[in-house]
Amino acid sequence: MNKKNHLLTIGQFASMHGINKKTLMWYDEIGLFKPASINPENGYRCYSYHQSAILETILLLRELDVSIPEIQIFLKNRSAESLKCLLDEKIADLDMQITHLKAVRTTLCTHRRNMAALLTMDLSEISIIEKEERCLITVDIGRDTSFEEEVELITAETEKYHLGRLHDASYGSMISVSSLLAGSFDDYSKLFIEIPFLAYKTGLHISPGGAYLRAFHKGDWGRIPQRYEEIFAYAEKHGLTLQGFSYEMGINENVIDRMEDYIVQIEIPVLC
Repeated sequence: MNKKNHLLTIGQFASMHGINKKTLMWYDEIGLFKPASINPENGYRCYSYHQSAILETILLLRELDVSIPEIQIFLKNRSAESLKCLLDEKIADLDMQITHLKAVRTTLCTHRRNMAALLTMDLSEISIIEKEERCLITVDIGRDTSFEEEVELITAETEKYHLGRLHDASYGSMISVSSLLAGSFDDYSKLFIEIPFLAYKTGLHISPGGAYLRAFHKGDWGRIPQRYEEIFAYAEKHGLTLQGFSYEMGINENVIDRMEDYIVQIEIPVLC
């Protein structure tokens, strides 16, 4: 006789699937998964080995947060097509969760890198770094754009790209090199949002890959033109041509209480 035709006690069947036997009892009570037979003398539930595939499917769907009513509907209309459709939906949900978690991890790594740099950085230093190409979401601003309007613009973009939290992205401002060289140090033209793993789409701003001049400014915004003058002097001394936009981003907002301690990271593409 084939041993697979033998009945298993509820304890044996639960152990085989790595669950508590109370789970099987509950599934029976709600009509989700019935035992193969019930001993009429003692009421003990017994299960067949051939029920394993169905139970494993139920456990998989529960792990994917499929509701009990949804699973009941599926079991009543069980087929390869219905299971494929259900799994397609859950795989899409998982892909979105994975993308979100990767974005959060990238953001955490950025914060960690910034914090590590804060502990050792020389704020007077100007350096050349290499950066990869980035796709940035941008919104246009001008001298007359109020802070309230900037918040509304950023909020609209975060909703458009389904950002659940502000920490899902990095934010900053952009000012063209031509404005800086002309002495228009308050001529900011764009705010940018950087979302990790954002795929290229028409209309996004491309921050080019390659060499960037990096510097930092701490404290009084009124002194940032002086910092740019130092950057220009460094570029001239080293034969560097600044191009495109200067990308400014705060790097220590989450660890300060006073704006006097605020540090802005400045990055500008250069031709060496």
